Amino acid sequence: MNNNTITIVKCPACHKDVEWSEKSPYRPFCCKRCQLIDLGDWATEEHRIADKELTEQDLWSEDEISDLMSKH
Repeated sequence: MNNNTITIVKCPACHKDVEWSEKSPYRPFCCKRCQLIDLGDWATEEHRIADKELTEQDLWSEDEISDLMSKH
């Protein structure tokens, strides 16, 4: 493999080309803004890694489940 080969990836947030090297400190993101947008998506669970299939109960909030349990 040639050491002079430049690897280009797409920014996961805005899809701009990003050089995968020390020149791009936020790689795979193109900038800090895109990095923070992605972090926010994980924090609000817009991105998540599912460990099982979702059930209807998984979609309820803890408060809704507590209210339901206290009524029975």
